[in-house]
Amino acid sequence: MPEPEYRKSSYSDQAAECVEIATNIPMTVAVRDSKHPTGPSLRLCSATWTAFQASLREGRL
Repeated sequence: MPEPEYRKSSYSDQAAECVEIATNIPMTVAVRDSKHPTGPSLRLCSATWTAFQASLREGRL
């Protein structure tokens, strides 16, 4: 399995602390806290990530 290649959201200030995601692993989205880049990450299947984003857009979360 390849190492995640993390990036910040285009909506984030690149110098600020935020959540980073990696989408370079097939069918997986990895999420981590930018304040702790060597700390744990959360890995979700792509469908779960898409559902999470839809819930945010719809104001359900």
